[in-house]
Amino acid sequence: MTKATSSAPSQRMLRVGEQVRAAITQVLQRGEVRDDLIEKTVISVSEVRMSSDLKIATAYVTPLGLPDHTAVIEALNRNAKFIRGRLGGQLKQMKYMPEVRFRDDTSFDNYKKIDELLRSPEVQRDIEAGNKDKE
Repeated sequence: MTKATSSAPSQRMLRVGEQVRAAITQVLQRGEVRDDLIEKTVISVSEVRMSSDLKIATAYVTPLGLPDHTAVIEALNRNAKFIRGRLGGQLKQMKYMPEVRFRDDTSFDNYKKIDELLRSPEVQRDIEAGNKDKE
C-alpha cells in the first residue's frame, strides 16, 4: 500500500520554516553579514519554505526601496554559507542545519497587478453591471 503524497507543506515544515525565517531576519537586522550591499539595504524576509527533509530552506526576500532586486539576491546567495553558520545559535534543536537559498519574493508585485486590474474601468463596469442584475 502506498502513501498518497501531497504537495502541501506539513505542519512541521511550516513551523521550522517560520523558525528559520525569524533566525535569518535577526542575522540580517544585527548586521552580521559583512557585505556593503546587504548592510545598506533593508531586506524583508516574507517566507521560508522548507524541503520535505528539512535540509533546504528557500527564503523569499524583498529588498525594500530598490527597483531591481537582482544584485541583493546575488549578494545574499554569495553569503548563504556564512548566514547558515550564524543560524546555529537560534536553531539548536535541529538535527541538520539547512542549506539556505535566497529567492526574490514577487508576491507583492502580483498583489499590485491584481489590485490594478480590480480598479480598472473595465472591471469596475462589470462589477456595477453584476450588482444591477442582482437588484
